[in-house]
Amino acid sequence: MEPAECGQNSWRTVEQPGQPRAHPARESIKGFKLMWDSTIQKKMPSLNDDNEYIPLLQPSLSGDVVESQEQNKSRWWSIRVMYLTVFLSSIRFSIVMTSIWPYLQKIDASADTSFLGWVIASFSLGQMLASPLFGFWSNHRPRREPLVVSISIMIAASVLYAYVHVPTSHNKYYMLISRALVGFGSGNVAVVRSYVAEVTSLSERTGAMANVTAFQALGFILGPAFQACFTFIGEQGVIFQAIYLQVNMYTAPALMGALLGIVNIILVFAVFREYTVDDLEKQIPSVNSDTDDSNRDSEEAVDKVAVVSSNILFFVISFCFALFETIATPLTMDMYAWSRTKAVFYNGVILAAVGLEFLIVVIVVKILSKKVEERVLLLGGLVIIWVGFFILLPWGTEFPKIQWTDLQNNTIHNSSLWDSFTTAPSNHTVEPTGCPASQSWCFYTPVIHLAQYLTFDILIGVGYPTSNVMSFTLYSKIIGPKPQGVYMGWLTAAGSIARTLGPVFVIQTYTHLGPRWTFGLTCAIVAVSTLLLVAIYKKLVAFSGGYRWV
Repeated sequence: MEPAECGQNSWRTVEQPGQPRAHPARESIKGFKLMWDSTIQKKMPSLNDDNEYIPLLQPSLSGDVVESQEQNKSRWWSIRVMYLTVFLSSIRFSIVMTSIWPYLQKIDASADTSFLGWVIASFSLGQMLASPLFGFWSNHRPRREPLVVSISIMIAASVLYAYVHVPTSHNKYYMLISRALVGFGSGNVAVVRSYVAEVTSLSERTGAMANVTAFQALGFILGPAFQACFTFIGEQGVIFQAIYLQVNMYTAPALMGALLGIVNIILVFAVFREYTVDDLEKQIPSVNSDTDDSNRDSEEAVDKVAVVSSNILFFVISFCFALFETIATPLTMDMYAWSRTKAVFYNGVILAAVGLEFLIVVIVVKILSKKVEERVLLLGGLVIIWVGFFILLPWGTEFPKIQWTDLQNNTIHNSSLWDSFTTAPSNHTVEPTGCPASQSWCFYTPVIHLAQYLTFDILIGVGYPTSNVMSFTLYSKIIGPKPQGVYMGWLTAAGSIARTLGPVFVIQTYTHLGPRWTFGLTCAIVAVSTLLLVAIYKKLVAFSGGYRWV
């Protein structure tokens, strides 16, 4: 008996002469199988279909979960909201970085470079405390909750930053608190990265993680660029006496960050929809499978050495970048005798250019990762970072200009700080520039030439984004398909610890020992971490126990 016609809802057979009649039950089974196969073929999309939203996970008879076109479309829009969240968070971080030191000097004459290190470190300290908390929260509750709460904290902290000049005393501590709260809110990066890791397949993972870093880089570009534009407002700016607000080159960037936070919250509510690993990638266990045992085996299969080592490597990568972002303004003011306004503007332009370089490098790395192993790219990024810090070591016989002027002559009494801050000065001395005589190394340490500094910027612009993208990508693959909120929280915390210790280390070492010791010790740290990467190279592979990745 052969099939003569087969439709989706009916089928019939034609009897061949000379053949015995088949048993009715057996014939029914064959017919049902034929009808099922035909139905599946009609419903399964072709791999050659030109459709932007072809589901990543195709239907099959093995029990895989099917993702519809609408789910695929909604999933990627939610991922894009996460891209935007990390982009806006990056802007809020970088938009005030080049002006923190001049602003701190302006609002509180008692602040020195050592306190600057703590102000910059406070951001990362807040992020370090918040990242595991938000990661744990996102594992057990809808991710919209930690996202909205964290962004709201950043909005409030940005407004506080714009008002730190108003109190009559302890202004530097208010700035410290505001930056710590901004950092606490930015702990939502653990939520962002864990979500992106959990709702993408292994084949999508590198590209998606690269996109997260690309949007971070884009925020890093636009932040200093906006700050450079705001320098044209000047230190005086516009004063709103009724609400004690002065909008100037220091406060306008923070207020802009608060407005962007409001936009971010609206998009989280309007566009973001949550998906999970179970909805998209896990195989449906069969009736006879032992789910508990398989999950237990999967948990045991995670390479703890690889996980811990990845955290250490990311610590070093973040530590190096913290040095870069912290030292830029003090170093250029000391070495090139730039004024506060010049330092903010020039470093804003330089950091914007480095951020643009970040973006280009991330795109290139995304393409290279299809042909070159992520481990190789990570190693290459660390080597480039080492070369950058080595080039920054001071050489030659030329010394920086010495700043002899006593800064205390320009001290403003705290009781009249608001009036002095909001009134244009008329009869004052010229702002002292150069390397302060209080730093004894200024007399015997050669100047770091501008060409050295710019070369260092270029190399960091290549090495940091390369190693950053690859460390996150490898880490998410090592963990596997289980919920990654807590894991990503710990990785983010490792980076935050580095960015807490980094500014304190660089400011203390730079102030007391000079750039030669600062960058020499950094070279040694990067060299040791490179050796660690070589030692664990074979362990940095994707998780494969207990699950089948598409």
